[in-house]
Amino acid sequence: MVGLAVIGVGGWGKNHVRNFQQIGTCRLKTICDLSEKVLASHKAACPGIETTTDAAKVFGDGEIDAVVIATDAPSHFKLAAAALDAGKHVFVEKPMTLAPADAEQLVARADRAKRILMVGHLLEYHPCVLQLKTYADQGTLGAIRYMYCQRVNLGVVRKDENAWWSLAPHDVSVILFLFGAEPAVVTAQGQSYLQKGVEDVVFAQLKFTDGRMAHIHVSWFDPHKIRKMTIVGSDKMVTFDDMDASEKIRIYDKGVNVSGSVVDYEQAINIRSGDILIPKTPGGEPLRIECLHFLECIEKGRTPRSDGRDGLRVVRVLEAAGRSLATGGAPITL
Repeated sequence: MVGLAVIGVGGWGKNHVRNFQQIGTCRLKTICDLSEKVLASHKAACPGIETTTDAAKVFGDGEIDAVVIATDAPSHFKLAAAALDAGKHVFVEKPMTLAPADAEQLVARADRAKRILMVGHLLEYHPCVLQLKTYADQGTLGAIRYMYCQRVNLGVVRKDENAWWSLAPHDVSVILFLFGAEPAVVTAQGQSYLQKGVEDVVFAQLKFTDGRMAHIHVSWFDPHKIRKMTIVGSDKMVTFDDMDASEKIRIYDKGVNVSGSVVDYEQAINIRSGDILIPKTPGGEPLRIECLHFLECIEKGRTPRSDGRDGLRVVRVLEAAGRSLATGGAPITL
């Protein structure tokens, strides 16, 4: 049975505590947080779990095989590096680091230590995203031309990171996952309306060498709560609306047939509009699926779907868009 600890349990980390505590193939031995109040609340709910404010005690505990790091992003590199150096398997929340060089270091440390390094790209474990991946790989949509994502809401407004670093890791990871490639050029523009120097809204574009492109719109300063993706293929188009309780995926049998041999415009461009299919989508909590995947990779020595190299690719795109954002939208070549 895998001995496990969670570091950072006041925010998203509390969901890791809940899931790993319920999974029978691991033992959640210790939780760690800088807040004694947060630890006390968990202790009351889970009396058998050890608590500490010192991460070094976690890394020095021989009964702990794996560590989940769900702290704020600036602390990810230092904690993950220390855990790997201590011989622990590591699950670190997204973004893996704030700099590509740090991400490269973590990948190298995991390779040297022969330990699992997994990044919390939650949507890569969402049953609907996995269904989209099947459509893309099997050619259901034809050749994918482009996709766009919206992740907007009113709040939560952060002061230590902008909307891009806070919200876009989800969409960047899904785009790279579905496209199976990294972009060649990244551009981004945004504005800081609520706090100086902290962008509340960002529009970014990813362009790929084969002509595909993706657009990302993120904001915490918007009247709508939207979590939606649209993929346009040469044969069909599909949407994934994570806010829809029962009809998350819709496949549109729509397209355009272009004849290169006909000069007349009306004959050359033929718009096709067919049926709309709403498939039954599989259930399951994405975080629980992700937690089970981490444990399975440890037990069977497998490479995680969202391994350190996947995390590095996402950080490269995030950092490139950040540089473009700082220059008012200048194209950044990866």
